[in-house]
Amino acid sequence: MYKKISISLMLLFISVQIGVNQQIAQAQTQTTPVTNTKYTCPYQLKSSIDAVVNRPQFSRMRWGILVKPLVSTKTLYSLDANKYFIPASNTKLFTTAAALQKLGADFRIRTSIYQDNDGVLRVVGRGDPSFKDTQLTILAKQLYQKGIREVNQLIADDSYFQGELVHPSWQWEDVQAYYGAPVNSLILNENASILTLSPQNIGQPLKINWAEPVEGYWWKIENNSVTTQQNEPGFIEVTRDLKGQTLRINGRLAVNSKPDITALAVFNPIDNFLRHFRQSLALEGIAVKQTSSSSNFSKNEQEIAGIESPPLSELLVETNVNSNNLYAESLLRTLASKQTLSKNQTTSNVGLQVLKTTLTDLGIEPTSYILVDGSGLSRKNLISPEALVKLLQIMGKSSQAEVFRASLPVAGMSGTLKNRLQNTSAERIVQAKTGTMMGVVSLAGYINVPNYEPLVFSMMVNQSEQPASVVRQAMDEIVVLLAQLKRC
Repeated sequence: MYKKISISLMLLFISVQIGVNQQIAQAQTQTTPVTNTKYTCPYQLKSSIDAVVNRPQFSRMRWGILVKPLVSTKTLYSLDANKYFIPASNTKLFTTAAALQKLGADFRIRTSIYQDNDGVLRVVGRGDPSFKDTQLTILAKQLYQKGIREVNQLIADDSYFQGELVHPSWQWEDVQAYYGAPVNSLILNENASILTLSPQNIGQPLKINWAEPVEGYWWKIENNSVTTQQNEPGFIEVTRDLKGQTLRINGRLAVNSKPDITALAVFNPIDNFLRHFRQSLALEGIAVKQTSSSSNFSKNEQEIAGIESPPLSELLVETNVNSNNLYAESLLRTLASKQTLSKNQTTSNVGLQVLKTTLTDLGIEPTSYILVDGSGLSRKNLISPEALVKLLQIMGKSSQAEVFRASLPVAGMSGTLKNRLQNTSAERIVQAKTGTMMGVVSLAGYINVPNYEPLVFSMMVNQSEQPASVVRQAMDEIVVLLAQLKRC
């Protein structure tokens, strides 16, 4: 299924001049109109919010809402706050809070190259989700400076994360797209490939261009698209078969339309990594005779090159501001880095255990949520608004408050809230995490209310048959009401 490309992923390919201005996959395009109300009294809040959630078009959906002051146990508004809801990407609030508490803001993820005898190099990844072609070039230069000109065997060690690359409960259409990319120890370019589809002459199929031309050789492509007359409406659908290697392109673009860009999860992340690294080494004058993957890591090997990720504080920003699923899943697995895995355990499951223990230590009731992944892509995740508000209060009053809040989108300014709440009293004073999937819309975060006190809130809608934009609009109206609170 076609999806827009995230800004962070698009930046990977500036060097190959893919110059189309795309918005974040989950960014909202509507804005909330300016309201005439100057303030809201606390006693008016219940009736005002009830008037929104009880509109006839919302009669079939479930709302869960909780609003509290940041530093108080007082409840300003509550609706099914202790009930379970599918949270979508609000799950990332739990993952990033636990990572910050357990690992610290300055934690970095290291990628190392070790040297065996007989010209064998082993690349050991530890799940750095920010690792890109630029880092491959840096490693290649380090090797050249060490005097290496030829590698007999280049081995990719992908064993740091053990278990499935994608969660078994993720939907197939999500696994195809870049935002459901596989999560492994040696991630490169967010394990995604970008292709551009351009109109040709009328009646001809759309032209396919890969950001990395070699990608085309890994797919069996069935191109059933067509170029149509000027100004005709268009659509694009790019899907994979269940085995993954056949790519089907359906749809149409008018002859005078702009190229269409989409991104897919890579077919084999280790092959992708080795192929790119081999190219980077060649550009630095280092020849590679053979490549392979292995997990037979020896502690006696010597590290001869290495590079670290940005600090965790920066990784959290990408995770929450751009709602990056790959980053969230990598951080979940990184939580297990100091644990010893038994034969039947996976890194993600051990990471979940650490996450839950950390949340319990923070004071989050274990029965107030059920988590199966770190990103929120699974519909098996269940969280109550009560649990989210409790987490936001705890983190907002902790020594990590500044770092945690800085990782959230700002209304009307950044990330998935950039185009929401513009020209309202909530603009710039709301820091919140969004979440969207079919039938699910969520929003949770902080409001620095000018004429009241700082608030925390959680809103979740499940079982919605309405367009997500309609639900977001209603949520934004509620946020504006909260932003206009005044003691009276």
